[in-house]
Amino acid sequence: MGRLIVVSNRAPSVDGAGDAGGLVVALRGSLEEMGGLWIGANPQTYEQPSTELTVHHRADFDIAHFQISDADQEDYYLGYANSVLWPIFHGRVDLMEMQTQFSPAYWRVNKRVAESLVPHLKPDDTIWVQDYQLIPVARELRKLGVKNPIGFFLHIPVPDVQTLRAVPEWKKLTRGLCAYDLVGLQAARDVSNLIDICQRAVGAELLPNGAMAVEGRQVRIAAFPISIDTKGFRKMAQRAAAERPAPPFARLIGVDRLDYSKGLPQRFEAYERFLEKPENQHWHGRVQFLQVAPPTRAGVDAYDDIRHQLEALAGRINGAYGTVDWTPIQYIHRPLPREELAGLYRHSRVALVTPLFDGMNLVAKEFVAAQDEDDPGVLILSQFAGAAEELKSALLVNPHDIEQCADSIAEALNMSAATRIRRHTLSYDHIATNDIAAWTRTYLENLANSGGEQDRSIETAIDRMLNMERSMAQGLAEHRADTFSQSTRSKL
Repeated sequence: MGRLIVVSNRAPSVDGAGDAGGLVVALRGSLEEMGGLWIGANPQTYEQPSTELTVHHRADFDIAHFQISDADQEDYYLGYANSVLWPIFHGRVDLMEMQTQFSPAYWRVNKRVAESLVPHLKPDDTIWVQDYQLIPVARELRKLGVKNPIGFFLHIPVPDVQTLRAVPEWKKLTRGLCAYDLVGLQAARDVSNLIDICQRAVGAELLPNGAMAVEGRQVRIAAFPISIDTKGFRKMAQRAAAERPAPPFARLIGVDRLDYSKGLPQRFEAYERFLEKPENQHWHGRVQFLQVAPPTRAGVDAYDDIRHQLEALAGRINGAYGTVDWTPIQYIHRPLPREELAGLYRHSRVALVTPLFDGMNLVAKEFVAAQDEDDPGVLILSQFAGAAEELKSALLVNPHDIEQCADSIAEALNMSAATRIRRHTLSYDHIATNDIAAWTRTYLENLANSGGEQDRSIETAIDRMLNMERSMAQGLAEHRADTFSQSTRSKL
């Protein structure tokens, strides 16, 4: 069995100190078992980046860094990846910022990553590329003659074809995705969108086996909803909650990166509307909304705008409804340790997970995992999060509908214990079965089944058919010539 080669924009820490949670935990077992190598960008930038990988050896798996320049950091990462692809893939064409230098930097960095990887590859290695920053890697590797199985997982949602067409290189991006053997997506809606994109952009054909035939090869597209270490997170939440007393009021909680895709202003407005309604007056002084929203990209106008908007909304809500003894909303604009968050989830009555458009949103699954099964809280979940396809027992809402979201807050707070337990049990059982280990295993098994030259490419089959046709044509010609010869001889 060959090694697993993971390629992402960011690599795990060289000393393993930053491995608590996330994708590293998901893949560590497979990397250890298969003898892995994880490749990502060096945290530093360089004036003249090297074309070679810098390899660091860890006890569990190796880390390799590729280098990028200061300019490429601005144009490839902050530019094309996060000012073009991120808003487009989240359906925000209005926030796309395209500058001339962005696109060349994106393709240049991806080409350099592929070229630096080739010398480290072995014939039986399996390559797994992660996320939107590195879409072209497989196509560049194919150009260099790499035949290994190459998989891709997109952690963000896939937009509809009309939205993606706003990107000038939308067809080139699609061809990049079609160079993989298996493209894993978060939700069924993403699979549907990408199939439509492939058909319209590059004339791909959907085959009876479910694969897409495009440019002489096959690519498989499927949903693999990412998950968490469900049982491990539950234990963490139990420990953390035991060390912190429960709040003296019903807590609503939201935990999101400060991003325009998360629907934070709409969430604040829904909470304000909840407080405003006469039938909810009895909750004044008995409920508090805690929103944790650590910063993401300071200095980018769209992110600065939403930060100012949230600060203004929090001030308005507290000013209108707060008292000397009660602050209706707590807004924390910095990250909190994961274990502390786990304890906060367990002590919360309601979670507000209401993105406008999201790939999965693991906060929803973390909240479910953290709950006390005898007295669980209620998950309010956006219908536009990938998690909504799995956690159907949550209160599903349209985050644009402020009135519906406000009413859902009231419904969650007033929900009976029996109903809360029933809903929570359905959600927990699902994420306990479909945890992060199952996600990794299922994806890699499917990639292995998609690998191998006969499965990965239809070129061999086409060549075989052409050879058969040539042989049949040649045989028919020889038969006709022989028949003609016999006929001529008989006449003579």
